[in-house]
Amino acid sequence: MKYTRLYSDENGESHFEDLEVQFQPVDFAPPAPPLDILAFGQAEHCSILRAKPGWHGDWHPAPYHQLHFYLSGEIEAETSDGEIRRFGVSSIVLVEDTSGKGHRSRVVGSSEVLIAIVKLGR
Repeated sequence: MKYTRLYSDENGESHFEDLEVQFQPVDFAPPAPPLDILAFGQAEHCSILRAKPGWHGDWHPAPYHQLHFYLSGEIEAETSDGEIRRFGVSSIVLVEDTSGKGHRSRVVGSSEVLIAIVKLGR
């Protein structure tokens, strides 16, 4: 599975990184057969974020390490190194730029954006 990591380097600049990870079989719900699991770590909190069309967030760091699961709509995000990417339905982003300049983002198009957010314990 592929996902995107948004992180800050030692100079406080933000970047995107594409990562690919492998699932591991786990006896998740015995006696059902094993299921493939990908663990990102301990979750502290989960929520659903909604951003309406026209929303724009100027430069900001993430408030905490989090996973974003895009459920509807599309967001454009820009890192401080100038790279711009769009994330929509089925995108997964590990957001770790909790220091430095951060990133900016905006809703693209006329649909609201829904994102399931999982705060990670780090």
